[in-house]
Parts: sequence; structure tokens; C-alpha cells
Amino acid sequence: MSYNVCGSELRTKKKLLVASACLEDECPNLLAEYEGSHLILTVCLEEFHMNMVVSKLAGCLARCPPDELTVMAVEGSPHCVQLLYSIEEALKIVGKRTRVRYLVVNKCEIREVNPEVVKLSRYPSKIAKLIKREALDPSERGRVTRG
Repeated sequence: MSYNVCGSELRTKKKLLVASACLEDECPNLLAEYEGSHLILTVCLEEFHMNMVVSKLAGCLARCPPDELTVMAVEGSPHCVQLLYSIEEALKIVGKRTRVRYLVVNKCEIREVNPEVVKLSRYPSKIAKLIKREALDPSERGRVTRG
């Protein structure tokens, strides 16, 4: 949260990795892979409210948009998932169409997640409908259901 929104390292590298702060201790080798090529910013959503993070990211994206934006969050953490949503919200605010790579970490293994999955995860009712549709018999999938 203390990094300048258009700091010299971001202007030079033009690649930004925003990561869950706990990864520095839990899986430092994952962040080390990005050290030379990306500006790495870490934040803990237990320490800072999501609105503060969104505001900071929006300022950064508006003033000094990176060519590449990657977010790395711990999978399953209710706090870390907010980091994924913070990126989405900041991009909406500034109206940028920046390509974002969403990476989730589980037991120090990285998995890339499709941006549509991140967007969909904000809407539990839509997920419930998808799960219900998949559970239906294949012959019933075309029917409209309530609930």
C-alpha cells in the first residue's frame, strides 16, 4: 500500500504482479520467479480493507498502466479471494481492458484461472444454477427450471 502509483520500477518493467502477502513466507519461491521481470506488490486483505486496495490499484492502472498484470492469491482463503475481486473492480473503475492473468495457489502449486471464473465466482446464484444444470439428467438439460 506504500508504493507510488506510478513508481519508477513499474514505469521501467511495465509488468505488475499483485500477490497475497502471505505468499512471501509460505511460498517464497513462487514470487522469486517473477523478481527480475515484474514489479511485485504484496498486500494482505486481513490488514487492509478491499476498498483501500481497489483505490490504490485504480490509481496505478489509471496513471501508469502496466503492459502485463498478474494477480496471485491463495486459493480457499476468504481474504485472499478479495484480491481477485479488487483487480476486477479497479479495472472497471478506470475502464481499462488490460489483460489479467489470475493465478491461485494451493499447497504452493500455481493454477491459472480463467477471468470468467473470477467474474462468475462473485455470483453464487449463477454458480448454483450451473451446478444444478450439470446434476440433471442429460435429457433434461434443455428444460427451464426455477431456483
